[in-house]
Amino acid sequence: MTGSEAPPSFRLAYVPGVTPDKWVRIWNERLPDVPLALTQVPAARAAGVLLDGGADAGLVRLPVDRTLLSAIPLYTETTVVLIPRDHLVTAADEVTVADLADEIVLHPLDDVLGWERLPGRPALERPATTADAVELVAAGIGVLLVPLSLARLHHRKDLTYRTVTDAPASGVALSWPEDAHTDLVEDFIGIVRGRTVNSTRGRQSEPARSKDGKQTAGKQTAGKQTAGKQTAGKQTARKQTAGKQTGGARRGTGGSHRGATGGNGKGKGRSGGRGGKPRRP
Repeated sequence: MTGSEAPPSFRLAYVPGVTPDKWVRIWNERLPDVPLALTQVPAARAAGVLLDGGADAGLVRLPVDRTLLSAIPLYTETTVVLIPRDHLVTAADEVTVADLADEIVLHPLDDVLGWERLPGRPALERPATTADAVELVAAGIGVLLVPLSLARLHHRKDLTYRTVTDAPASGVALSWPEDAHTDLVEDFIGIVRGRTVNSTRGRQSEPARSKDGKQTAGKQTAGKQTAGKQTAGKQTARKQTAGKQTGGARRGTGGSHRGATGGNGKGKGRSGGRGGKPRRP
């Protein structure tokens, strides 16, 4: 490496609510010479950052465009409704979408749940961000449905949440550009999938050998010896089979000879007995 070349590094983008701390710690333990740079990006911009080369990989929210990006789903989050602590919904441990029919449900522009039809009653305007929507919930304007991680990210003492059992869920995936599957990306894939440090990472490994090569050679020699024994065994079996066939032929020939002799002898006797001397006219 010349002085003008930069040392290798790995750039990881992640969206709000995702906590990559555990994976980053494992990366630093396994690849201490390769710095990992973290960049938080809005969920709506994550795909663009990856495609523009702003990051080598990203922890993003599904769905992604699979024609341009590869993705490995990691987990699916529980969806909750964020409400004031004195709200009537807090009386239950879980609620359904139907339980929110009379509520004003806020729908921020950066929503990640992908509703086909928003439950409850719509607000007059859509908040620009989830953070703005949380402020409106605290002000008593409405309620907000979000993945659990975002509810925790925007935690406030005057707010709480309850699980919504039949709401859409948000999946999180590791994603990278389809044409940029590098060795470092593969290293990070191994970490999030729980591979050990000695894993072959899906590549074909070389045959196991001892340091001096004797073990492999011994196995090969043993294989040849075994093959030799098998060949010798086959040859012996052929000889035995040939011997049996030869012996059978000889016995058969001898038997036929005795039978022919006996038959001829008896025949001659019968012929002589019948013929005797010629009859006189």
